[in-house]
Amino acid sequence: MQNPQRGLPAPPPLGAAALPPGTYAGQVVLVTGGGTGLGKAVATEFARLGADLVIAGRRPGPLGTAREELAAVPGAGRVAAAVCDIRDPDRVAEVFDAAEAALGLPDVLVNNAAANFPSPAEDLSPGAWRAVVDITLTGTWFMTREFGRRHLAAGTPCSIVNVGASYAWTGGPGFAHSAAAKAGVKNLVETLAVEWGPYGIRVNGLVPGLFPHADMTADIRGGLERAGDSGDPSGAAGARQPALRVGEPRELGWAATFLASPYARFVTGHTLVVDGGNWQRRAVVNPEVVPVREQLGRGPFRP
Repeated sequence: MQNPQRGLPAPPPLGAAALPPGTYAGQVVLVTGGGTGLGKAVATEFARLGADLVIAGRRPGPLGTAREELAAVPGAGRVAAAVCDIRDPDRVAEVFDAAEAALGLPDVLVNNAAANFPSPAEDLSPGAWRAVVDITLTGTWFMTREFGRRHLAAGTPCSIVNVGASYAWTGGPGFAHSAAAKAGVKNLVETLAVEWGPYGIRVNGLVPGLFPHADMTADIRGGLERAGDSGDPSGAAGARQPALRVGEPRELGWAATFLASPYARFVTGHTLVVDGGNWQRRAVVNPEVVPVREQLGRGPFRP
């Protein structure tokens, strides 16, 4: 007798497409934070489907490397890179001007750029709070506003995908700044889907679970290492997921390309969680509470 399947099966191989070839041919897709990590993984799947891409980020080096790699993806259209601090609305407008001049007005906007780091709430300085909220929420709004206004003026339909986080629903101990900002991003999805729907503008959210990748921040990588993660998708980190594995970055890309596609034209105001059910996990008996300060290795609070 064969052993029963444990956990969710692995996804199709890298390079497989969830949508018909050429789904995004002739369309322009702008991805913020598209030069590294999950933003780059999302941009890759749009490229496979024929999109012309604009990847935006704050660091020229990773953007240049990503632009070359994305241009080499089979099926990809044209690829442009734009250095942009999304906290600056004037620079945001310049990026859209440049994208429109080079490739055309973007048809799809993926708001992936965000900032985050773990901290007990009482340790957060005003500057630290503003840094995360201004990038994650305000920057997302500046990008969304500029994109929406241009399509409203042109009378053209479009699609927005905002990358969120599950603690927008649940709260995020150790991440008060990011959780508050992501709750705002989720609310923008729901508000603008109704407000802009009559004009053909769809707005959806996409929430990633644990997707280990080469560009993970030091705090996330450190947390995995402390948990004894070996890097194996079904290893220590995977064993903590109901799926018994972590996500593959391409799985997030497939979800993003579906949400923005013609096949989801009646889907708007929705936030899709791609995390193998992890955010809904509950224990029969709750584990002992460990204060956030102790989890992060901080000593007693000193004003």
